Amino acid sequence: MILRQYTQEDLPQMVAIWNEVVEDGVAFPQKELLTPEKAEKFFSAQTFTCVAEEDGKVLGLYILHPNNEGRCGHIGNASYAVDGRLRGRHIGEKLVRHSLEMAPKSGFRILQFNAVVQTNTGALHLYEKLGFIRLGTIPGGFYTKEGVYEDIVLFYYLFDDTERKNT
Repeated sequence: MILRQYTQEDLPQMVAIWNEVVEDGVAFPQKELLTPEKAEKFFSAQTFTCVAEEDGKVLGLYILHPNNEGRCGHIGNASYAVDGRLRGRHIGEKLVRHSLEMAPKSGFRILQFNAVVQTNTGALHLYEKLGFIRLGTIPGGFYTKEGVYEDIVLFYYLFDDTERKNT
C-alpha cells in the first residue's frame, strides 16, 4: 500500500468511499453526497488530499485543511474515510499517521478534531494511542441519520511547542 496525493483518476473511487461514510450517517457531519463535479472542486480545495492505494485501487483517503483562518490558520483539521469492506486492516491508522507527517509540512502547528462521535470507539482509541489530547465532550453534538443525538469528543495534537515554551 502506498500513500500519495490524489490524482484526477482517483476521483470516482474517492467519491464512492466518501459517500459511503456520509451515507452511514455516523461519522461525517455532511448529509449531501458528493457528485463527481462537486468532488473535484472539494478535494482540490483542500490543503492536501491523500489516498491509500494498492494495485490501482483506492482503499481510503484523507483531507487536510485549516480548521480556522487568520490568527488561527496554523490549526489544521483532517477527515479520514476507508472503504467499508476493508476496515480492520489498519488503513485508517496509516492515513492518520501520514497526516501527522503532512500537517507540519503544510504549515500546521496543531491538528484539531472538532467532532469525533463518541460511538466511534475505534477512532477514539486510535487518536489517543497516537498522542492526541482529549479536550472534552459536547453532549448531543452529532445528529445521526437514525435521528439520535450522540456526544462528540474534541481532540488536538500539538506538533511543536518550542516557540510557545520560549516566550
